[in-house]
Amino acid sequence: MQGNYEIIRGGGASASALQTNRVLRNTYALLALSMVPTVVGALIGVQLNFSFLGGSPILTFALFLGIAFGMMWGIQRNKDSGIGVALLLGLTFFLGLALGPILQVALGFRNGGTLIALAAGGTGAIFLTLSGIAASTKRDFSNMGKFLSAGLILLIIAVLANLFLQLPALHLTISVIAVGLFSAYILYDINRIVQGGETNYVLATLSVYLNIYNIFISLLNLLMAFSGERD
Repeated sequence: MQGNYEIIRGGGASASALQTNRVLRNTYALLALSMVPTVVGALIGVQLNFSFLGGSPILTFALFLGIAFGMMWGIQRNKDSGIGVALLLGLTFFLGLALGPILQVALGFRNGGTLIALAAGGTGAIFLTLSGIAASTKRDFSNMGKFLSAGLILLIIAVLANLFLQLPALHLTISVIAVGLFSAYILYDINRIVQGGETNYVLATLSVYLNIYNIFISLLNLLMAFSGERD
């Protein structure tokens, strides 16, 4: 009887491990695919000199959040179907398009191409390092959740405040905090998949993608501030 119980328990653990590996594998595959519409959107955004409402940062931010959260709501509602995947790819195209203004600013520097490449490379290095740690460690990082949520709320408040204050020092501080916060979120989100806390690869991809997106923007802001070479 004991032997039978051990076989059943072992089989359940094996099935759980297979499911976790499948979710992680599908997340990485969809994450890689999501970079294609992001790059296409960014190229279009730069070529068309795209911006939402260039003269009103507050309205721009509100419009951006409205569209982004609307699409994320749609992804959540359709997470178990192909519609969810299509909406996710649509969101990544939209977010790539939204990169147009910051990429235009970066390309205004003499070494703008290098700055963008460094930001992309740094983002990739952070992701590969932290996702590797999260996927291989036996430690459970779920206790970070409340701390990270509180940090995210404070970061959003700081971003909203700086829309009115327009303080360069606060802008750089926000970028530094964002790099640290979303790097920690990569560790947390990948570890959640490994621990079985996230079983839907579409939602997992959305979370990890947003972390990468925000790290890239923040690194690029910092590189432009400290390494940008003007003509």
